[in-house]
Amino acid sequence: MAAYDHPTPETFELTVVLRALADPARLDIVRHLERVGEANCATLIGTRPKSSMSHHFQVLRESGILRTRIEGVRHRNSLRREELDERFPGLLAAILSGP
Repeated sequence: MAAYDHPTPETFELTVVLRALADPARLDIVRHLERVGEANCATLIGTRPKSSMSHHFQVLRESGILRTRIEGVRHRNSLRREELDERFPGLLAAILSGP
């Protein structure tokens, strides 16, 4: 399987990032990754349907929030925290510090 395409930081759009983080399931994924650093898809899916989670991962990837790398048959996900902080200083910290 080929690697995923990820947007470059200069193409990150604030409205796209905010829309991605507005969904509770996606926000849970981001909060989990903030705590653990990196996790495979199976860990992040939990009890949610795999089909809907695939969509959530895609939205997070396309917005620039998430990086997915393929390691054998596993997909390892991590936040693009440094790139997001450079493009939108303080945004992720403010969102993650909320309720």
